[in-house]
Amino acid sequence: MEQAGESVPIAELLDERRHLLEVARCMLGSRIAAEGVVDEAYRRWFGLSDRQRTRVVPRVWLTRAVGAICLGRPTQPGREPEPPDTVAGIVDRSEPECTEPADRAWRSLIAQGSRPTLPHRHEQIVRSVRRACADGDRGRLMSLLAPDVTAFFDGGGKVRALTRPVDGAERVARSLLTLFARHPRTTLHTHSVNGSTGVVARYDDEVAAVITFDVAGARVVLVWAVLNPDKLRTWNHPRPSGA
Repeated sequence: MEQAGESVPIAELLDERRHLLEVARCMLGSRIAAEGVVDEAYRRWFGLSDRQRTRVVPRVWLTRAVGAICLGRPTQPGREPEPPDTVAGIVDRSEPECTEPADRAWRSLIAQGSRPTLPHRHEQIVRSVRRACADGDRGRLMSLLAPDVTAFFDGGGKVRALTRPVDGAERVARSLLTLFARHPRTTLHTHSVNGSTGVVARYDDEVAAVITFDVAGARVVLVWAVLNPDKLRTWNHPRPSGA
């Protein structure tokens, strides 16, 4: 059973989704159909209340849901939802719930940084964050986060990522350290993301998460973690050179 509002390690997220896809593929004989079924299973999972989710074992519940969906519509995969384009859509919360923490973070960004953080300084801070996460160093990580830092986790409803914004250095640090929990098949690397230094997490050879950071002064004020498999397809299947 899981605690409501707790982050889940990347290794667990990807193993779980791969398992569900294999179950659906075996039942339906189609990878494309299997993806639609697994997406529907996760939609049903996020439709449960926090109380309901704490009473079940997620992987068992999801496996049963996949089986039931396959039996109910063996050759008709569900229509996939469009990837969310707003923060409210990303985290599946109402706009006011998402606007408040985002506004606080932006106010912090403005208040702490009368001048923008220079690229080389931004890179240094992100590299330090990556190292703290890789080492599991909670104290070091918290020292790199602003007290009112906010983190958003975009799972697109397709992995069991957090659906609510996480506020405060202690809670954000705990969420990141859980997400990046040490595992022999999980690696963290710094990488250019949209023109700035970010962190890319891989599970085996698959990109499992891309994380960007907004920095003010010497601390991170906003964390954006993309775990949605649809949005990571270009990372896992890059365009050929010259395309």
